[in-house]
Formats: sequence, C-alpha cells, structure tokens
Amino acid sequence: MSTAISPLAPASVPDMPAVAGVRLATAAAGIRYRDRTDVLLAVLDEGSTVAGVFTRSKCPSAPVEWCRVKLKRGRARALVVNSGNANAFTGRTGKQATTLTASIAARAIGCKPDDIFLASTGVIGEPLDATKFDGVLGTLARTATPDGWMAAAKAIMTTDTFPKVATATVKLGNTKVTISGMAKGAGMIAPDMATMLAFLFTDAPIAAGALQSLLKNGVADTFNAVTIDGDTSTSDTLLAFATGAAKDAPKISRAGDPRLKAFTKAFNAVLADLAEQVARDGEGARKLVEIIVEGATTKASARRIAMSVANSPLVKTAIAGEDANWGRVVMAVGKAGEPADRDKLSISFNGIRVASKGARDPSYDEAEVSAAMKNPTIQIRIALGLGKGRDRVLTCDLTKEYVAINGDYRS
Repeated sequence: MSTAISPLAPASVPDMPAVAGVRLATAAAGIRYRDRTDVLLAVLDEGSTVAGVFTRSKCPSAPVEWCRVKLKRGRARALVVNSGNANAFTGRTGKQATTLTASIAARAIGCKPDDIFLASTGVIGEPLDATKFDGVLGTLARTATPDGWMAAAKAIMTTDTFPKVATATVKLGNTKVTISGMAKGAGMIAPDMATMLAFLFTDAPIAAGALQSLLKNGVADTFNAVTIDGDTSTSDTLLAFATGAAKDAPKISRAGDPRLKAFTKAFNAVLADLAEQVARDGEGARKLVEIIVEGATTKASARRIAMSVANSPLVKTAIAGEDANWGRVVMAVGKAGEPADRDKLSISFNGIRVASKGARDPSYDEAEVSAAMKNPTIQIRIALGLGKGRDRVLTCDLTKEYVAINGDYRS
C-alpha cells in the first residue's frame, strides 16, 4: 500500500450511508504484513441475494472458483475479503484454504459455508494460511456495524493509494433505496469482466437472476472499459448483494421490470464511479486518460481500437511525457486489426485536432497542444469516418514509478 496518495484522487469522498441489512467489520490478521488491517467481513441479513462476474483468466484464483460454484444458489450471508495474498496458483492448498475460511466464517455467523463468499488479493503463488482467520472472524461477526465503509475500503487495498467508495440513493416504487460500493485496484488491470475486487450492496429486494442481469449489463461500459496495464488478474471479482431490507419497496423478480429504470441508472452510475477511481489510482499514474473512438463500423470495433490505444506503452509513455505524439496513436489504431482508413482518420488531444485526412492538421500549433498536455486529464478523440460505431475507455499514463512499484512488489 503506497503512502503517497495519487494526484488524481477524487477531491472529495462521499458520506457513505448505512445499507439496511449490511454490517461491516475489519481486522489485522497478519495475512502478509503485521499490524496492518487486511481482513473485511460483511455480514448480510438472511434472505440476501447475490450476483457476480469474475475474471476470464484461464488461471483463476481459488476464491474465484469457490464463488462461481456458490453463486448458482443465488443466496449469501457474508463476504470475507483478505488483502496481501491472492490465494491464486496455490493448488490443492488453495482450495483447502477457501473451504476452511468459509467454515470459520459460517460458524461465526451461524449459517452454511455455501452462503459465504470469498475474495483475496495480493501476491500470487504464496499459500494462504487460513488458520489466521480462526478467532478473528468470530470477533468481527460480533462487532460488525452498519457504518465503517471507509475502514472496509481501506482493508482491501494493496498498492492502492486511496480507498475507493461510491454511493447513490434512488426510489424503487415509492421507497428510497441505497446502493453503495467499494473497489480496489491499481495494477494488473485489464478487466475481462469487472475489476480486481469490487463489491456493491443494496437494500432493494431484487431476485438473484434480475441482479445478475443488471450486473452483467452494467460492467460492459464501466469496469470492462478500464485498463491500466493490459494485464487481466487471476482474481478479478465483482459481487453485488441485495438484502431486501428496504421496507415497503416492491420486490423485483426480473431485470426487465419497468420499475427498475431509475435503479438501473443509479446502479450503473455507482459502477462507473468506482471504475473511474480505479483508473485514477493506476500505479504511478499522473494523468487520467479518456479515449473516445467514433465513426467506427461497430461499437465492438470501436472498443477494440480504443483498447489498442489505451494499452499501448508508447502512447501511455508519450502522455506521461506530455507529448501529443499522434503518430503513436495512429500506430495503435492501425495494429488493432479493425477497419480503419488512414486518409479518413482524425485525432484530437483535449479538443485540439492534431491530425486529419492522413496528415498533420493544417492548423496544428505545437505550443497550444503542448500546453493542453500539461492537464491532469487528457482526452484523445479518434474519428474514423467509417460508420456510427462509438465507444469510450479510461486508462492512465505509464510512468517510471509504475516500473518501480512493480519491480519491488515482492521485495
């Protein structure tokens, strides 16, 4: 966990209201470091439903495999998260650790292990000593309270420089419901489902199937449209829990229920907020970068081109150097393997067009664009002129500090 907060961190943090049916507690279990809070327990009311999306990595962590199986039941009573150890690439001992962790948590809460969901983040390949949870989770179950959201968000951090939280309130029928979430992630981020770890909680009464549809649709243009370094984690987990504790709120059984319109908008806004915070906290980042591709043949094509630009080390280092090097953007567009026409292509940095029709823009002014590149947020707009496909992704620059952080990660 870095001690220097990213210069891109949000200027303010929202007051996180209690979510009915959710209680939180954190502790230091010594998972990797001594005297550092590294365990989160979220206790959920009986009857809570759950949805989830996970990494598509072919080498998933043991907790991801555990959650995939338990998700089929659609019910949850608790979430246990530990930081410092990913419990990934740990073989049989990893599976044993998930089983033991769930058993300890279930005993502490008074439920079945199948109702416990798990997430781990940290070093890959190191065995997780789940016996360290014995006693700790019992204490957390007794002391969990409806507040403590910031402490919870801090407990799941690894190389993050600030805790990431977001919240929204919205009416479902005539009842006000709350949606609150937290996330962690700063490196090894090129989500192929969600992000490293993210958890949403609502007191709305939403059936598991409907919640799953909301979550799957919501990640497409939020967490799946963020990349830091092009590396998809073994541990990516996004879970959403609905406690149903909001009194008098209508029970929702399907995602297409028209009463969900405002809720869905708020739900996606929380996802988008958390996803942007992940981009803002990219390891060593000094620039938040928005890449917009328009005029593509399809939205999917625009996404692939935008990701090609966002994941290009040459583009990202140019931005770190405050250089509007459109040649590198052209390179990244061309290598994406998607329809593109050099002589129709135009590129702008922060609203200033630097290239058009296959050449430098006639009105290009080096001083003007150099000044614009000093901003902490950079927008690269790429117009292909081929169709109506459009997409947007977020990334950050690539600095020397990123290399330093990852060069020393296991030291």
